[in-house]
Amino acid sequence: MSDPVDSIQASLARIPYARFLGLSIELHGDEMTAVLPFGTHLIGNPVLPAIHGGVLGAFMEMTALAQLLITEGQARQPRVIDVSIEYLRSGRPLTTYARAEIKKVGRRIANVHVEAWQEQRAAPIAAMRGHFLVTPTEPKS
Repeated sequence: MSDPVDSIQASLARIPYARFLGLSIELHGDEMTAVLPFGTHLIGNPVLPAIHGGVLGAFMEMTALAQLLITEGQARQPRVIDVSIEYLRSGRPLTTYARAEIKKVGRRIANVHVEAWQEQRAAPIAAMRGHFLVTPTEPKS
């Protein structure tokens, strides 16, 4: 399993909620995009209809975790310290995408920002800022 996508997909497959959501990742060069395909089980408000806020929050959190695993090569899965989510607009019944940007990785804590969008990346539906407890692998030479 030397392919990073296969490795991350295997890590996500061990998370029951990631399997429930149908979360997958795509890797193009050094950019990782997480994909949340729409399903009726993701609806939180059937009147609008809108994707449940908890689904969007979990999706962005798992996007941050996947980015840390790909970029930083963690000895074990990072753990969430705290997250702050901004819900910018309703998530419509469409496929949702997210990208994470690692702002800083220290010896024990990583700071990550994530944006989620649907049809246009320039019009995000939610954003997340989070701190994660990390256990880096051997130092890079």
